[in-house]
Amino acid sequence: MKIGIVCYPTFGGSGVVATELGKALAKQGHKIHFITYSQPTRLDFFNENLFYHEVDIRTYPLFQYPPYELALASKMVDVVKHEKLDLLHVHYAIPHASAAYMAKQILLTEGIAVPVVTTLHGTDITLVGKDASYAPVVTFSINQSDGVTAVSEDLKKDTYEHFKVTKDIEVIPNFIDLVRFKRQKKDHFKKAICPEGEKLIVHTSNFRRVKRVEDIIRVFHQLSQTIPVKLLLVGDGPERSKCENLCRELEVCSDVRFLGKLEAVEEVLSVADLFMMTSEKESFGLAALEAMACEVPVISTNAGGLPELNIHSETGFLSDIGDIDSMTQQALHILDDAHLPQFKANALARAKTFDLSVILPKYENYYDKVFRQVNQPMGV
Repeated sequence: MKIGIVCYPTFGGSGVVATELGKALAKQGHKIHFITYSQPTRLDFFNENLFYHEVDIRTYPLFQYPPYELALASKMVDVVKHEKLDLLHVHYAIPHASAAYMAKQILLTEGIAVPVVTTLHGTDITLVGKDASYAPVVTFSINQSDGVTAVSEDLKKDTYEHFKVTKDIEVIPNFIDLVRFKRQKKDHFKKAICPEGEKLIVHTSNFRRVKRVEDIIRVFHQLSQTIPVKLLLVGDGPERSKCENLCRELEVCSDVRFLGKLEAVEEVLSVADLFMMTSEKESFGLAALEAMACEVPVISTNAGGLPELNIHSETGFLSDIGDIDSMTQQALHILDDAHLPQFKANALARAKTFDLSVILPKYENYYDKVFRQVNQPMGV
């Protein structure tokens, strides 16, 4: 098929999933056309089936803010017509689904019917989408899509609870490329960070308030009173300065490193003993899945879709949001050398159920289903 993929080209989960999906589809022989305002960060290799179309955002004195949605819709129309796309797959409802609806209506006036699949990733529903300024448009755009997917059962449930959505939602979970995300032999790296054989905890995120990264530092502080331990924090964002200040207050700076944004996060995960995700909301938990693929057990909250990924007492533990004491005790249990090997093995086994080779056919089958529905003869 010839598929147009619309996404945010950033480090965020939706952009990562969309880009990795497109790359995998290209390897299967599909022609994939990315349509966005800059080249996606993970679009990092050449393939004869991969194409990139930049949305031209022009500013005029009349506009206080550039009308990106209009420019995006126009670019979709252009690419569908000239590349003869079979389907548009838009990731993250705002503003991609509404722009796709506009593009579809324009194309219909020229006798071109292109199916639109919208994938809901999380904050487009749980946070931004609930804003009264956007909710009517989000609801309309979802209902006007020819196909709708969500990355977890919890997100599907959330969508139906908070929006008057009449469209069937297909749950297709996020996936992991086990060729890339696997435990690598990085003994020299582990020795440099943990010279005395300390246990190593890792967290990766965009350091937004919803991630509650300060909770991880508080857990780490309690752990350090009992066992030798180090903490690596990967990523960057608006809450980083608060986290740095908390490290100073708790006097743990010498054992905590802020690594900023890293592309090769699998190298850090390869030396980790435990991954922590303390978010108050996660629709899936892709960062946790990446850790599990590298044989790292997970302690997470029981929020959102995390219980669908992290199996309590098997791949790690689940705790209530903000329960520092519980997380500390769980961490001590996992990091005990008598328990750690089994937790690591369980984490990898769980990650294998989300392997790209398992999830990719689900998307291909869904594309075929939606395409047939839109293109079936009248009266059938």
